[in-house]
Amino acid sequence: MLDHYFALDFDAPRGLQEQLREALLDAIHTGTIPAAEALPSCRRLSSQLGISRNTVALVYEGLVEDGYLVSRPRSGYYLHTAYHMAAGESASQPSAAQAQDAPGWDARFTHRPSHFQGVLRPSNWMHYDYPFVYGQLDTRLFPLEQWREASRRLLGGQRERHWLSDRYDQDDPMLIEQLRTRVLPKRGIHARSDEILITLGSQNALFLIAQLLFDARTRVAVENPGYREAANVFLRQGARLSYQPLDDEGMCLDAAAADCDYLYVTPSHQGPTGVTMSRARREALIEQIQRRDQIVLEDDYDAEVNFDHHALPALKASRAGARVIYMSSLSKPLSPGLRLGYLVADAELIEELRALRRLMYRHPPSSLQQQLAQFLSQGHYDRYLRVFAEEMYRRWETLDACLQRDLPRCRRVGGDHASVFWLQAPAEIDTQRLAWRAAQYGVLIEPGFQHFFDRVPPRHFMRLGFGAIDVARIGPGVERLARAMG
Repeated sequence: MLDHYFALDFDAPRGLQEQLREALLDAIHTGTIPAAEALPSCRRLSSQLGISRNTVALVYEGLVEDGYLVSRPRSGYYLHTAYHMAAGESASQPSAAQAQDAPGWDARFTHRPSHFQGVLRPSNWMHYDYPFVYGQLDTRLFPLEQWREASRRLLGGQRERHWLSDRYDQDDPMLIEQLRTRVLPKRGIHARSDEILITLGSQNALFLIAQLLFDARTRVAVENPGYREAANVFLRQGARLSYQPLDDEGMCLDAAAADCDYLYVTPSHQGPTGVTMSRARREALIEQIQRRDQIVLEDDYDAEVNFDHHALPALKASRAGARVIYMSSLSKPLSPGLRLGYLVADAELIEELRALRRLMYRHPPSSLQQQLAQFLSQGHYDRYLRVFAEEMYRRWETLDACLQRDLPRCRRVGGDHASVFWLQAPAEIDTQRLAWRAAQYGVLIEPGFQHFFDRVPPRHFMRLGFGAIDVARIGPGVERLARAMG
C-alpha cells in the first residue's frame, strides 16, 4: 500500500498543495503507485502527513481532473489506466535493455508546468442537472445556421481558396478589418490594422506577452483574487508578482503596485468577482502609469458578452492608451472551443509579437479566421450578440432574484449584470464542502478559494456562472443549493 512507504518532508516556504501534488506526480511517473490498489484515503494520508484533509482532497481531485487518477464511488482513488505501464501492469513490458536506455526526463525538464495550481473544473460539467459553471455556454444558443452560411460562402465554388495557403505570419486582412471597424469601436478603441494581432484566445495572448516582455527582473501587479492562469504564465517566466487586494472600486493602487513594471487588470468585470473598476480608480491608474512609466495589460475577457448598457470604455481608449496592451476574445460569446482572440497594442510591439507567434505556430488557422470574418461582415455576429445579451440579461435577473429569495445569507459581490456571480457566504460555510454536497443534488458550483493567492485563502466564497444553464433550471438549481447549504 502507498501509505506504507509514502513520506514527504514539507518545505515551509512552498504551498502544501503544490508539494503534495509534485510528490504524487513523481510517484505516478516513476511507477511507485500500485495500479490495482487504492491510494490512501484523504483522512489516512492527511493524518500520515500531518496536513488538512481538504488539502489532500483538493490535490486528489486535481489529479483526477488532469487524468492521472480515477475516482471510484465508495472505493477510493486509483491510478488511471494510462499510467499502469509506469506501475508495471502493462501487458507489454519493456525489456531490461529498453528500460536502461530510457531517458531520465525528470532531470531534463527545465520547468514543470504541471506543478502550477489551476482552477478545478469538472470536465463532465454538462452531465450535471444544474451546471452553474463559468466559462461555458448553452450550446443551443450557438447560431448554427448563420455559421453554416458563413462556411458556405467560404467554400463557394467561385471563390478563391486563400485559406488553403500558409500565410506565414500574417492574419486574414478581412478579419482584421472587421475587428478594426466593427468590434473595437464599441469599446472606444480606434486602431490601425498593424496594431492588431489574432491569437488563439486570451490565454495565448498572455503567453506571448510574458514570453516577450517578462523575465526574472520583471515586477507584475495582479489582482487578488484573480485569474490564476495569468499568474501561472507570469511565474513561469520568472516574474515577481505583487498580489494586489480588491475593494468595491477594483484593484487597490498602493506602494507595491506603484513599484511594478506591469499591471494586469480586468477593469470591465474583474475576474472572478465581477467588480467594475470605478471612474475614479481608472483615473488614478492612468495617472500612475504615466507618472511611473508603467504598462497595463488590460484583459477585457468578457467585452463581447457584456450586457451592461452603461459599460465604461476600455482603458485602451483613454489618453494613456499607448501604455495599454489590450486583449479580448472572439470565442466567449460564440463558443469557448473556437479559441480565437486578439491583441491591440503599438505597432512596434505587435511586430515583435507576430515574429514570436511565427516561431510558435505561424498563425491561427486561416479557414477559421476567414469564416469568422464572413460571419462578422454579414451582420450575423452583431445580430447574435443582441439575442445573446437579451438571454444573458434574463438569466442574470432570474438568478439574482432566486439567490435573494433562497440564499439571503449570501452577499453578492461585484457590479450589476456582470457575466458571473461572486458570492460571499457566511464565514462558517466552507464552499469546497458545499460543492461536494451540492453535487449530490446535481448542482455544480465553483469554490472561490482557488482564485485567491493568499497562503491561507478564505473558504467562504463561491462563483456561479449562468451561461450554461437554461433559465428554467435556475430556480430549482438554487433551491437545491440552498438545501445543500442547510
